[in-house]
Amino acid sequence: MPASHYDLIVIGSGPAGEKGAAQAAYFGKRVALIEREPVLGGAAANTGTLPSKTLRETALYLSGFRQRGLFGVSMALKDEVTARDFLYRERQVQTTEHLRIADNLKRHRIDFYQGHASFTDAHTIKVAPREGEASVLSADVVLLATGSHPFRPSVFPFDDARVYDSDTILNLHDIPRTLLVVGAGVIGCEYACIFAALGIRVTLLEGHERLLPFLDAEIAGLLTRSMVEMGIDVRFNETVTSVAATPAGLAVALASGAGLTPETILVAAGRSGNTDGLNLSAAGLVPAKRGALAVNEHYQTAIPHIYAAGDVIGFPALAATSMEQARVAMVHAFDLKYKTRVAPILPYGIYTIPECSMAGESEESLTKKNLPFIVGVARYNANARGQIIGDKNGFLKLLFAADTLKLLGVHAIGEQASELVHIGLVALNTGAGADLFIETCFNYPTLGELYKYATYDALGRRAKLAVGPAGVVGSVAK
Repeated sequence: MPASHYDLIVIGSGPAGEKGAAQAAYFGKRVALIEREPVLGGAAANTGTLPSKTLRETALYLSGFRQRGLFGVSMALKDEVTARDFLYRERQVQTTEHLRIADNLKRHRIDFYQGHASFTDAHTIKVAPREGEASVLSADVVLLATGSHPFRPSVFPFDDARVYDSDTILNLHDIPRTLLVVGAGVIGCEYACIFAALGIRVTLLEGHERLLPFLDAEIAGLLTRSMVEMGIDVRFNETVTSVAATPAGLAVALASGAGLTPETILVAAGRSGNTDGLNLSAAGLVPAKRGALAVNEHYQTAIPHIYAAGDVIGFPALAATSMEQARVAMVHAFDLKYKTRVAPILPYGIYTIPECSMAGESEESLTKKNLPFIVGVARYNANARGQIIGDKNGFLKLLFAADTLKLLGVHAIGEQASELVHIGLVALNTGAGADLFIETCFNYPTLGELYKYATYDALGRRAKLAVGPAGVVGSVAK
């Protein structure tokens, strides 16, 4: 069977696959995209990014969580929320995203193949559909954007209908009364908050001593307190040693000797790259631990014409960064003289309740590097928009270089934190400093104003330090 030849073959239709394919096609390259699943979009559209964020909004809406006590009325969850109620909007968003991606591929004249892809050599790929004959494709360049899947520790009986991972939780049969979430990474924390907002009794286990160690410690601390106030039983330095699944229930034994009997378990123990079944050895590639592919700064694998981007290459495994990685990879692959790098400073958004977001350095990282800095903080409860929306605990923290007042880091927790961070992100990527926020006129009332008052706070603290800017180090500036 003669192979159909392309400039580029992309495997996977998630954020990296879609945007990488569109980038090359936009510049006139002949592109084929292969997707093994019956729907487009990868984990971002179907099991991860969009579904979990949609469920968060659904939980907030159904529970009236944002309005509790805000307008002098009591908002409570209606008597019986079914899984159908809970998942209805998520299904709508999924369908809309599938149609958007299909339209984007069509608009860019990208040939689409549905089926399982596997290498026969470094330039040739066989596509085996669920039904019918296989196709053989060849290309000058290949982009692997196959994504990832939840890691399943052997201690958990995933064949039991009451035990879920972060993909299968979207097939929830019934809303449980009690839920054990194992793993307090981003996914675990987000789902713990979502279910707690619905009034479910949630226990969250974390094997380390704090939540999300990459977060600013003060923000991680407030997030922990907020989760506890929501009714989440947060347990640190705790792991599961065994799970006994019987018709009567789930009996969970913990390393501390304690026991739990949740109705349902959600395991959020990290993810593994989707490289099994690709026959990578035929292309000369060997995946690393948990299926990840190693790449260089151009997102080339060990075989120079084979690129990889997105979750399959590991950290940071975010939809936003995956798109950028794929675009940069394709610019390099075809020498397009366009976008040559992913932005050096990336935003991180954690869609817990409340939201957390950050970009740039943290107090901990600056202290470790022995770089003098000044902290400025502005709180939602002293901001007119914050008062209107009823967020009493949120705050914005800015970190400035002590000598030049160049912005070094942005950290936010509260309503719309993942949007608010972008003002600081742009400032970070342009090398701006305190003057930018002082001179900018922000709409009133807005959360954006927090930047001006956090900057005033930093300037005030700096002025009070008798030792002068060069001597301000670490918590002294706080």
